[in-house]
Amino acid sequence: MIFDTELVHGKLIKRYKRFLADISLDNGDIITAHCTNSGSMKSCIEVGASVYLTPNDDPSRRTKFTWEMIHINGDWVGVNTLMPNKLAFEGITNNSIDKLAGYNFAKREVKFSDSRFDIYAENDTEKCFIEVKNVTMKSENYALFPDAVTSRGLKHLKTLVEVKRSGIRAVMLYIIQRTDVDTFGIAKSIDPKYNSGLLRAISEGVEVIAMQAKVSPQEIILQKELPINIY
Repeated sequence: MIFDTELVHGKLIKRYKRFLADISLDNGDIITAHCTNSGSMKSCIEVGASVYLTPNDDPSRRTKFTWEMIHINGDWVGVNTLMPNKLAFEGITNNSIDKLAGYNFAKREVKFSDSRFDIYAENDTEKCFIEVKNVTMKSENYALFPDAVTSRGLKHLKTLVEVKRSGIRAVMLYIIQRTDVDTFGIAKSIDPKYNSGLLRAISEGVEVIAMQAKVSPQEIILQKELPINIY
């Protein structure tokens, strides 16, 4: 996924009220940017770190920038939670995710039961619902999800089980927007209910895929699948 506008560079001053971040731009201006990430952003907040923002000239918006990424551990970490859905949809439609290749139709935001899933895909022989989650938290060499308790995420797991029981393929897809990790796992200490819910979903046949993305100010590219360690 290539950014269609040139990003604006700055330094992080602080993130607050979950959805706001004060940034010092290179020209000396201090602006408030929109932060799409509602989680704790644990391990991807560093005051004074370089960040990149997308400018927005929509007159109805209070904030004129969206925070896209931050420079941590010598590389960029993508913090915009809207990007994984775009990456996943792009990856499915161009067959660049091996385990999700072969679909000739894909649609975003499709409802099943009382949940709305990020992507629905199908071909002549198979239907599939895919839920996508953004992963930015790091612990040692692990990328971990979630970084805060997620009742919505647990609900999605339960509905994915319903999808599978109905005879439709069900996939939980984690997009890891950092490259300083080599294994995916669940942050059990943060949300043990989510960990248990995922283990139950796996036992019911829900598939789990973890894809690592390379983030840069020019583009974000899905690079490879990471091994998964869930227990």
